Amino acid sequence: MRYKVREILLVSSIYDNYLFEEDGRLYELIREEYQNLNLSQAPEIIHVTTGMEALELLRGKNEFDMIITTLHIEDMHPTVFARQVKELNKSLPIMLLAYDNRERKELMLNYDTSIFSRIFIWGGDYHLLIGMIKCVEDVMNVKNDTESIGVQVIILVEDNVRFYSSYLPIIYTEIFKQAQRLIREGVNTTHRYLRMRARPKILLCTTYEEAWECFEKYKEYVLGIIIDNNFKKGGHRDPEAGLKLAAAVKAELKDIPILIQTSDQTIAEKAEKVDASYLFKNSPRLLYDLRKFMMEHFGFGDFILKTPDGKEVARASNLKELAKELKNISDESLLYHAEGNHFSKWLKARTEFWLAHQLRRRKVSDFASTEALREELIGAINGYIQDRSRGVISDFDKDSFDLFNSFARIGGGSLGGKARGLGFINSLIANYKVNNLIKGVTISVPSAVVIGADVFDSFMSENDLEIFALNETDDLKITNKFIDAPYFPQNVIEKLSGFLDIVQVPLAVRSSSLLEDSQFQP
Repeated sequence: MRYKVREILLVSSIYDNYLFEEDGRLYELIREEYQNLNLSQAPEIIHVTTGMEALELLRGKNEFDMIITTLHIEDMHPTVFARQVKELNKSLPIMLLAYDNRERKELMLNYDTSIFSRIFIWGGDYHLLIGMIKCVEDVMNVKNDTESIGVQVIILVEDNVRFYSSYLPIIYTEIFKQAQRLIREGVNTTHRYLRMRARPKILLCTTYEEAWECFEKYKEYVLGIIIDNNFKKGGHRDPEAGLKLAAAVKAELKDIPILIQTSDQTIAEKAEKVDASYLFKNSPRLLYDLRKFMMEHFGFGDFILKTPDGKEVARASNLKELAKELKNISDESLLYHAEGNHFSKWLKARTEFWLAHQLRRRKVSDFASTEALREELIGAINGYIQDRSRGVISDFDKDSFDLFNSFARIGGGSLGGKARGLGFINSLIANYKVNNLIKGVTISVPSAVVIGADVFDSFMSENDLEIFALNETDDLKITNKFIDAPYFPQNVIEKLSGFLDIVQVPLAVRSSSLLEDSQFQP
């Protein structure tokens, strides 16, 4: 993700800004949400009440990444303001935020609103602002992120401002929740950070042609499509444009999940013909069902293993569990998921792009038997898990620790000499692929768990041992004092207990000093 919204210029009347902030906690809530979701630093929002003030800021040194304007600017019409902004900076996104749908309709009937990047309706939910920010970032970053790392795309086709103003926050919230779930499975901090950055992008379209262009451009990366049924096609409103788009997409890629939103009560049979799901816009369960659809069809949440008739037989929350369950499910269940490309779709939603690509490119017909397919899937998943952790020092997790191929740490801080040396050798073996260099011989570093220096520092500090240890010369007294110390980090105890639960072989326990093997410190 190259483009980030860091500075936002908000142009509105004092009263509009009051409605926007309500109890004055809007910016605080946004910052808290960014922190809770492990997003990057929340953008700064600068508010002015007139167009002239805003234009002066734009002419000055202030570099804004996005402008949000309301319908009520004190000194000029918002369309006039937007045109003057574009004269200064053609590429600067300008979002119009309306508080009243009637005013918004009057504006769109009487003025050319194409000058605005998007128009939204404020419903009192600050998540909309986050959705607007991410909407801008996604448009800017989608080309680079899909081509460079295979990030997935969700296409939302909706021309009703009120509806997409409600949908966007929900879709983004579910995507962020999915990223949060995946973060817990990251092998280390870097891996978790990359997973958060590799979330699916959302592309909002309002016409058939715009949606089809997005699909054609990012066909390989489309995770799913959510569409209205009644929007413009060929410049004219078509009450079945959604069905036509669904049919065209399915003709290209039959396994892409499509959800049609409509008020047409006769949609069921038509949607079934194009293999699409549907929701009624007037349903009180609309937003709930939208979340449910995303969880079930976009690969968010657990992988639910089913029989062809939809009966659940098992579920897996991570790769390790999936490999385990694949050994036990029936042939018909395995074929059902393999033929529908469900495995690769779930993996893509989890940002496991490389493995998803490996599985997607092979068809069921490529295998001599169902058992051969099963073995290939299990082998590919287990091999990927091993490759992912090979050569890196991961954060210890009982569920993902591999007894044969893991080098993990508990706690932060530096590693000691022995641990540092083993970690270095482990990375060399992985980077230079020497583990199977000699036929019949596997070269590897034994699986290990290292306790970081921060744990020792915490133990010393909480038990007031620093001064005592530095001044006492009797080794026996030092030993007894350390053994009798009442405090030891509870989270470390829990992780060590988890490690002992899964290890069924003799352990070698070694000390590892920071100054051990140090070349530059006494």
